[in-house]
Amino acid sequence: MDKSPRGLGDGAPLNHEQLIGAPLRWPSEKALAQRPKFGGRKAEEGAEHLGLTTVGALLEHLPRDRREARTVAALVPGEQATVVVEVRSISSRPVRRRGMRPLVEALVFDETGPLQVTFFNQPWLVKKYPPGTRLVLHGSYEARNRFRVSSHAPTADEIGAGDDVAHYPAADGLSSTQILAVVREHLDAARLAPDPLPGRLRARHRLPDMPSALLAGHAGQLEPARQRLAFDELLYVQLDLLRRRARRAEEVKAPQLPEAVAAGEVDLVNEWITQQLPFELTGDQERAVAVVLGDIARGHPMQRLLMGEVGSGKTVVALAAMLRAVANGYQAALMAPTETLANQHFATLAELMPGRAVPIALLTGSTPAARRRDLLGKLDSGELGIIVGTHALIEDDVLFKRLAVVVVDEQHRFGVRQRTALDAKAAGGAAPHVLHMTATPIPRTLALLGYGDLDVTELRELPKGRQPIATHLASGERDRARAYERIREELREGRQAYVVCPLVEESEALAARAASAEYERLSADEFADFSVALIHGQMPSAQKAEAMRSFKAGEVDVLVATTVIEVGVDVPNATVMLIENAERYGLSQLHQLRGRIGRGEHASVCICFGPKESERLAAFSTWNDGFKLAEVDLQIRGEGELTGTRQSGMAAFRFASMPEDGELLERARLSARDILEADPELKLAEHVPLREAMERARGSLLAATIPA
Repeated sequence: MDKSPRGLGDGAPLNHEQLIGAPLRWPSEKALAQRPKFGGRKAEEGAEHLGLTTVGALLEHLPRDRREARTVAALVPGEQATVVVEVRSISSRPVRRRGMRPLVEALVFDETGPLQVTFFNQPWLVKKYPPGTRLVLHGSYEARNRFRVSSHAPTADEIGAGDDVAHYPAADGLSSTQILAVVREHLDAARLAPDPLPGRLRARHRLPDMPSALLAGHAGQLEPARQRLAFDELLYVQLDLLRRRARRAEEVKAPQLPEAVAAGEVDLVNEWITQQLPFELTGDQERAVAVVLGDIARGHPMQRLLMGEVGSGKTVVALAAMLRAVANGYQAALMAPTETLANQHFATLAELMPGRAVPIALLTGSTPAARRRDLLGKLDSGELGIIVGTHALIEDDVLFKRLAVVVVDEQHRFGVRQRTALDAKAAGGAAPHVLHMTATPIPRTLALLGYGDLDVTELRELPKGRQPIATHLASGERDRARAYERIREELREGRQAYVVCPLVEESEALAARAASAEYERLSADEFADFSVALIHGQMPSAQKAEAMRSFKAGEVDVLVATTVIEVGVDVPNATVMLIENAERYGLSQLHQLRGRIGRGEHASVCICFGPKESERLAAFSTWNDGFKLAEVDLQIRGEGELTGTRQSGMAAFRFASMPEDGELLERARLSARDILEADPELKLAEHVPLREAMERARGSLLAATIPA
């Protein structure tokens, strides 16, 4: 018998040359691409909503869990339940009401007894479910041994009362039991499902092949099936991110900014660090500066994320990069999301560079017109080396002569278009070196998902001399009286305090202390003997700047504020903070607020008013480590809420879940790196299915995973 390979259409054997150049074809493409029929307009609309538009998508719609089927004898009147029964007899009878279809009634039974069931508006079931058919029924048990069916499906003989029945994620008009019925119709097609993962990769990670995973998932082995599909999702994301980073490094050019030393002179950055900085760099800062300066010395653009603990000194690292640009005859820009933060950065940079004539300026929406024209002229001519600003930096008339380094602080507050608008202003059409900074530590799992195309550097070490912050959770008037007295104790010692409120004005809808009202009350009552000021985001820029100036200068004892002080504010003499309605803030935001104190030589205290049963506030009062709090926050809220899925577009994975699948993500990351090292463009035959599967997923999963 001829066992040579046969052609797909004409039955002729394929020779060796034909096999070498033959395109890959999945024998299952047609079967898996068919559209399953769910019956009825509402059911079809529900299937569309769930994305069950092909057999392949249906088979990847795994059960969420499995629910135990009850026996007939164990049913309780008025209770929703699932039963597994056999049809003994079935018939239809007309209904007197006009327009109503015949009512279908069936006598069914299990080993504990009979049950009378009713199906509404489905007369065809008489033929579909003849006597002897085994059914899974879900509905409500009524009196006199009657059962009103809400969803139903035929099931396999091996499932009985007391066994688990698959429960599928459902939608309006399409029940879990209906999905189960359609899955059973098409389950054989799972054996033809293409597998994009190379066999060696599956073997290394002990993953089932795709047909086995799908069959197992629908048969009750949910976790092995989910892990296999979750690994695929995570691998696609990591491949896409790593390919993007590699292509940027190969295809995009950036100015080279090496150590610039003229004959007989000292490098500008080294001179600044060794002779002008009023403090020694921490070990983390030294390592970060070395890495960043190494990045910008190369000819492709740096894309690095600098994550720093609150008060860890990210600005020093950023300034080193900006000074290196100036030393090489280029310009640098630092963009912050708010005027308050931009003003603070400008003041900090000016303090960090005493005695060195490096031109630096501030540009915000509040910059006077004449001053703005002068700054734009100096940027365009190259006279101005460093500019700090807000969104004002990306306006069309802001032109740089030789922009080479861009620092984006609290980068998650900017959209992609805002960040790339500043990139487009770089010198000579080349891309700038970009340092993204955040004082909100990102758990490693989320960093690999949302920022996997960036290099990441962490600053965990705090400068020497920093005092620990004691955090207390308070509630009730007794705690409040003690909190105010504790603040007055600090004020009498010459220290300063923050009182943080979640709202600007009073709101009837929200029982939260408003900053404006609290300022009036505290000024007249609790802190009448001290100087109190107010700052919030709705104030004119000049008033905000004056409030911060007077507080920093020690002219104001208590600053009542909203979260406008969340980042960038540095007043070493402030040693106490009271946060009202602390339950209204996320953990990272609470940690940012707390970071405004404990910046000097004196011990500090943070007092939070909120419910003592709050898991989040309990964690906040326990941990001072922002990286630890980020992990705790991820545990409490999950990746969707933590990253703001609805706002940012971060993908809510169908199968993967963070942080539970963190180890699976690490394995996917390593696998993606190994694959791309051997085959950067995924052109090898064993990687073609993987590349095609990844590209099919790009439109939904991959595009959604990158934060906006």
